[in-house]
Parts: sequence; C-alpha cells; structure tokens
Amino acid sequence: MNYKNFPMVPRVIFGRGSFNQINDVLAPKRKSINAPFIFLIDDVFRGNPWLTSRIELAYDDKIIFIPTKEEPKTEQIDTLVEEIILQAKERPSGIIGIGGGTVLDIAKAVAIMITNSGEAKDYQGWDLVKNPAIYHVGIPTISGTGAEVSRTTVLTGPEKKLGINSDFTPFDQVILDSELTKDVPKEQWFYTGMDCYIHCIESLTGTFLNEFSKSYGEKAFELCKQIFLDDTLSKRDSQEKLMMASWHGGMSIAYSQVGVAHALSYGLAFLLGIKHGIGNCIVFDHLEDFYPEGVALFKKMKAKHDIELPQGICANLSDNDFNTMIKVALGLEPLWENALGKNWQNIATPERLRSLYEKM
Repeated sequence: MNYKNFPMVPRVIFGRGSFNQINDVLAPKRKSINAPFIFLIDDVFRGNPWLTSRIELAYDDKIIFIPTKEEPKTEQIDTLVEEIILQAKERPSGIIGIGGGTVLDIAKAVAIMITNSGEAKDYQGWDLVKNPAIYHVGIPTISGTGAEVSRTTVLTGPEKKLGINSDFTPFDQVILDSELTKDVPKEQWFYTGMDCYIHCIESLTGTFLNEFSKSYGEKAFELCKQIFLDDTLSKRDSQEKLMMASWHGGMSIAYSQVGVAHALSYGLAFLLGIKHGIGNCIVFDHLEDFYPEGVALFKKMKAKHDIELPQGICANLSDNDFNTMIKVALGLEPLWENALGKNWQNIATPERLRSLYEKM
C-alpha cells in the first residue's frame, strides 16, 4: 500500500490578540526592499482601522481588499496574479490572506500561481502543481472551513468546481486569533461552523477513515457539540473552541476525505453561485439516508439557533441545469468513494442526485 506523505502547516501561533505579532513574524521573511508583502484582506474590513492599522506596510507592500460575496473563481486568481506580478519590482516576499475560507483559498492559489505558469484552471485537481508556492500566511477571521490547515484551495473554474489539491498548497504560517472573529454575524457563524461539523460527520462515517483522521474528527465533533448546544459557554470560549474545531475538522479530512454533502454543494455553487457554508447546510438538511444521526443533530442545532435555510432554490431549474449540477457533483470521485465505497456509482446514480436536488 502506498501511504500518503502529506504536509502540515509548519508554524502556528494561537491566542487572543496574537494578530499583533504579524509584523514580527513577517520581518525576517522579507527578501529585499523591492520584494513586497501582499496582504489579501476580506472586503468586510475595508475602512476598519481596528485590523488594518496593526499592519505595518513598508516599501512596496500592498493591501488588496477581496470581495467575498461569491465563491473564488480561477479567473479571479489569474487577474490578481497578473496585477501583483506587473506591479512588483521583484517576486513578492509573501502573500498574507486575512479573512474567511474564500480569502484564505484565494491567498493559497495566488501564492501557487506566482511560481507556476499557465492559468489557475490548469491546476484544478490532485497533485498537478510542479513548483513550490511563495511564502504564504493564513489568518482566519471566521472559523469553520478548515481552509487555514488544508492542502486544497477550492475554486470555481469554467468547467468545474474543484480545488488545487497539492503538497504546495498549505500555508507556511498560520495565526489563530479568535478575537478577529468577534463581529461575525450569527447566520454566517452558524453556516461556517456547520462546514466544520459536516467535515467531522463525513470523515468519521467514511470508508477512508483511519485512526489519524478519526482522532482529529472526534475532537472537532465534540467541540462542535459544545459550541452549538451548550448554553453555559461564554462567547469568548465559544470563539476559541470553534477556531480549534475548524483546525481539527480540517485535519480530519487531510488523511481521509469529505463526502456526499460537499459533492452536492459543489454542484449548487457551480450553477447557482451558492456559497460553501450555506450550500453545505442546504444539502445536509436532506441527507438522512446517508448520515441519519448527523442530520438529526444538525436539525437540533439549526432549531436551537433559529436558523431558517433557503427553500426551493432548485424549483425553477431546467433539465440542463440539473444535468450540469449532477455532472459537477459526480466528477468528485474521491468524495463519493469515501462516502459510499468502491461501488459508489451503483448508489449515487444521476437519478438519485436529481431527486435530492429537487428537494432543495
């Protein structure tokens, strides 16, 4: 058997207020006065000096605010890379992503594409990246996606929604400061937190399960139950626990895989542009046949936090639309094999996927 030799994030700072160490972390990594640091920051922080004033820009360093209303696209990566390369006198010293899963995935993809020729869509898949990325740092401002720890960067391309999965994708440095998550709106907090919860359910019930992924998945699952069902937790404790649940949830799929919910939500995102967290929730709500206990607990959490999911999003779709979503979803073979085993194609038929999408 050929065991995966996968990389982990080599350096992590954890602690409330640790974002204040950003300048000390970056200083020794500067290659020259002509090699800037590029900060990709979630647009929600535009005009918010509470965060940006703590970043000491020097020489040609630059902040680029990233809109996050839509999922990241391959063409967006290509545009950013071109802009950075044209404006910098030398190859940048590093890319720093500050935001949610969208911004973190964009930062990872940009860091890869600065050193690899062609377009981002050419690298959607598994282990297609040839050259190491430039130095890149991830600083999450919302918890749940696991993007801060994963070896993938999920992108919507012209033909598919699929990550750049490679050994060069993970960040070189991560800063986990739960204070940065303090202003996340309730719905967003729930949807992104449920992304972590669904990671746990899919890895813990999958056929790829092993003791490595199980140990991380079980810890993340326990944390999610505390965060979303325990009334005695303080807001601060909840923020810190969700930050660690996200980390462990991301690690739980590093040596296994996600499953049915993620595969189907990729279809929704590709066709309808539905964001990852809420897309997972919409799908997972209908997956009792695959994850009976996990869905029952999800519905309990949803009721407790008074979350109303969108209904009827597939009501007016054409046969063509359904076929597009089904094609995208079924293209994610490792996810289906993890969820259903080697004979997954006998269970996840186009007809069955169509009937699931029709319920949403």
